[in-house]
Amino acid sequence: MDFFFQRSYRGPVKAVVLDWAGTAVDFGSFAPTAVFLRLFESQNVAITAKDARSGMGLMKKDHLRTILSQPTVAAAWQVAHGASATEADIDNLFENFVPMQLQVLKEYADPIPGTLDVVGELKKRGIKVGSTTGYIRAMMDILAPVATAKGYSPDCIVCPDDVPAGRPYPWMCYQNAMKLGVYPMEAMVKVGDTLVDVEEGLNAGMWSVGISMTGNLLGMTEAEAKALSDEERLALRSANEAQLYHAGAHYVIDGIEDLPWVLEAIEARLMHGDRP
Repeated sequence: MDFFFQRSYRGPVKAVVLDWAGTAVDFGSFAPTAVFLRLFESQNVAITAKDARSGMGLMKKDHLRTILSQPTVAAAWQVAHGASATEADIDNLFENFVPMQLQVLKEYADPIPGTLDVVGELKKRGIKVGSTTGYIRAMMDILAPVATAKGYSPDCIVCPDDVPAGRPYPWMCYQNAMKLGVYPMEAMVKVGDTLVDVEEGLNAGMWSVGISMTGNLLGMTEAEAKALSDEERLALRSANEAQLYHAGAHYVIDGIEDLPWVLEAIEARLMHGDRP
């Protein structure tokens, strides 16, 4: 009889890689949304908040491509400019987007409720905290120091322009693993509020946790979220969870404050030889 043996990691979670806007800071992920609305208005193209959020989580130039691929936006651009948007148009939009985003980032650095407590708990447990983002390095150079002053400072920050490509490619997660000195990848957990966050974690061979009620899929301020009725909250949670699970999330939680119980569940699965 022939036997095949495959080793399996059965240790603890060693690192968590957090997204930034909508996951750790900026409840509702408003910083990019506000700027995209203003950017397209400057081009005489009206877009909706839903259009602006359509590519959330991607590197911002890829985000622009996704917005422009929306049928209503493509049609509006055609009317305003007499032709479909070209790569040169995207380059020009991105060039204008960057300084606009840099100007407002400091206003969106408040940690989401639960972030500081959870990160503190992770560090006490010896779990390293990395991060990935759709923001380029110049943007994080502004956002990160303000977040640090407010109490949030991950052990590692990797941006899409630090690696060959941003989400959904796994390169930012791999770079986190190298900088944090952590392996194997199944000992790491990716946490984010967008569908490409989930895909990024899966592509990297990590456990992937979706955030349903503090980020892009919710698209509300903290005050607006608190004002929801129980029925409204349940309906939104169900719809957002369905999207994240459909994207492949292993677990979906309302917000980062719920992360500790998920890590316990993952560690229990790891002890039994489960893999992402």
